[in-house]
Parts: sequence; structure tokens; C-alpha cells
Amino acid sequence: AVAKAMQELGVEAGIKWPNDIYCQGRKLTGILTEMSAEMDRINYVIIGTGINVNIPLESFPEDLQDKAGSMSDMLGHEVNRVEFLQRVLLHMEALYVDVLKNGFAGLLDQWRQHSITLGQEINVLGMQETFAGVAKDIDSDGALLVETPDGLRRVLAGDVSIRPRK
Repeated sequence: AVAKAMQELGVEAGIKWPNDIYCQGRKLTGILTEMSAEMDRINYVIIGTGINVNIPLESFPEDLQDKAGSMSDMLGHEVNRVEFLQRVLLHMEALYVDVLKNGFAGLLDQWRQHSITLGQEINVLGMQETFAGVAKDIDSDGALLVETPDGLRRVLAGDVSIRPRK
């Protein structure tokens, strides 16, 4: 929903698995979720979304100025935050209704289309181990499938960094 809203305004937004939005190699958005569930139902899901909309590059800490960005920097002008948030919420509602009606497959296809991770050489920093490989796909559960020298690995959680091309 965030990537779609950004693209409507002219920001070439892409999703870095699983929860960050990037443009031109700079992180514009971080999304965190928390869920409470039981075997047969979800009690709640909380989504926290931080979007850099109108933050001048020089306002970021010096060590982030080459990694972070904002929509206004990408577009060359300020963005109306209320109108942008309305776009995000409209897309979120439409996607939610579509998932309820048709299941997750359509949303998963859109996620793949917006992915900047798939096809890239990556490093995965997990709780127990670190490994490298090529991001091949996102499966029906949202796990990242990574081709490694030892075979296909399924990643449900961890920090993924895209290795720079040489």
C-alpha cells in the first residue's frame, strides 16, 4: 500500500523483503508488525509504519545520510502528508478487502512485482547464523527463498542486506 501510494506520486518505490521501502538505494520507510494469535484465530495485528515524507537529507544523522532519504528529496518538492496518508489508507483498505475476498495470492504477486530483493545476491543475518545466497522467490507464507551453495533455504525472519553489484 505504501509503495503504491508513493509510485502514484512519482517515487520509484520498491520493497526490500520483508518490511522496508527503498528508492534509489535509500530507505524511505520501515514497517514493523506485532500480532497476537491463537491456533484458530488472530486476536489483533498492529502495524507501525515510519515514512520519511518531508525530511531534508541534512536533517538525518551523518552516518545515515548516504542510506536514508525522503519522498521530498526524491521528488524535488514537499509532499502533502495528509493527501499521501489518504492514498496509503485507500490502498491498504483495497488490498485488505481483496485478501479477504480472494486470498493472499494476488497480494503476493504484487509484492513480488515491487520487490527489489528478488534476483539479488544477499546476506541473511539470522538469530542463529549468517549466510549468503541469491533471493529467488517469496513463498505463500511470505518466507524468502534463498538459493545457497547448499541448496534452497527458507527464511522467515532475519536481516537481509543486498550485496552491491561489482
